[in-house]
Amino acid sequence: MTRRWSAFLLLALALFFSSCATKDSEHRILVSVADQSLALYHKERLLGLYPVSTSRFGLGDQPGSRATPLGRMEVAKMIGAGAPLGAVFKSRRRTGEVLRPNAPGRDPIVTRIIWLKGLEAQNRHAFARCIYIHGTPEERNVGHPASFGCVRMKSADMLRVFNTIGVGATVDIIPGSLPEPQQPAGSAPMVGPPPPPAVVASSSTPPPAISTR
Repeated sequence: MTRRWSAFLLLALALFFSSCATKDSEHRILVSVADQSLALYHKERLLGLYPVSTSRFGLGDQPGSRATPLGRMEVAKMIGAGAPLGAVFKSRRRTGEVLRPNAPGRDPIVTRIIWLKGLEAQNRHAFARCIYIHGTPEERNVGHPASFGCVRMKSADMLRVFNTIGVGATVDIIPGSLPEPQQPAGSAPMVGPPPPPAVVASSSTPPPAISTR
């Protein structure tokens, strides 16, 4: 009985401390649909500016629309820590496959996933719609609307952003352009480790391109 009570107490304490985990209130992300760019900030200091791809189907939050939602959201979950650049994810789980950038005929989610939760009425479906910021192997299309609702990034850029922020960081997606200045200050180094060496593409014959995001 004593062991069972001790185990219960330890579990309760673990749940309590996990629920008290500090949210990231220091970093924020601003995504411009007009510029197809993502700005990463530490408080008011610009850390980095990266090209992205928002939805090819426009803007909105209607389920099934494949559109990118606007407004304020927050980072709800971060998935993929420790995976190599180009690691393929399906249903937020690694498949074991690794792709190099612009692998022919392939368009899965790769490298890292930042899952967003809407904080406003205009983006209340974001989490249920699985709206992510994630890596893409189709790096040639980054900088143009090309996604199925998510915000796509090049893998090396995705890694830097993922390694800088934490759960709870705010993410604002705006239809207009980013505010000035649009370049990081010279004293603000890029945050995050350098990308690992280039990976070798899967040797299996690639199937026709099929994208879910």
